[in-house]
Amino acid sequence: MPEAVFHICIKDSVFIDVGCGSGALAIAVAKRNPQASVIGIDRWGAEYASFNKALCENNAKAEGVGNTTFRQGDATHLDFPDGTFDAVVSNYVYHNIPGERQKYLLETLRTLKKGGAFALHDIFSKSKYGGMQAFVQKLKDMGCQKVELIDTTNGQFMTPFEARWMALSGSALLVGIK
Repeated sequence: MPEAVFHICIKDSVFIDVGCGSGALAIAVAKRNPQASVIGIDRWGAEYASFNKALCENNAKAEGVGNTTFRQGDATHLDFPDGTFDAVVSNYVYHNIPGERQKYLLETLRTLKKGGAFALHDIFSKSKYGGMQAFVQKLKDMGCQKVELIDTTNGQFMTPFEARWMALSGSALLVGIK
C-alpha cells in the first residue's frame, strides 16, 4: 500500500478496511497509526468460513493492537454516513462480489471524507470491472486528486508469472485523495 495511506494519521483519524477477512490489513494499518481507530468490516460468509469477527479480534490481540474494531458489514451497502472516514483501504474484495463493481467502489468512496485517502487493491481486469481508465477519469472529474491505477503485477508486488499462476492478472492498486 502507498505510504500516504499508512502515514496520513492525525490524532483521532478513523480508517476502514472493507472486506477485512482475517483482519491482517486492518491490523497493519492500526500498528502504523497508533493514534487512529481502524474499523474492519466483512460479511464473513460460508465461502470463507474460517474468517470471522472472533478470528480478527484474536489476531489483533496477538499483534498487541488495541485500536481496531471489527464488525459484520456489506461492501455493497456500507452502514456508515457519507464522509465518515479519513482513509479507506481494501485488499482483493470487490472482484468476489457479483454485480456492478465500479458502483461498489463508489459506495466505499462515499464514506470517505473530503481530503481523505484511499488505497483499494483488487483484480481490476476489464472482464470484472469494465474500463478502469475511464473510471479513474470519472473519479478525477468528481474532484478526486492524485488518482492512479498502479499495476501490481509488474514485479513490484508480484511478477507477471506469479500473477498468471495465482489467477491475479489485472491486479492493481486504485489510490487517490477524495
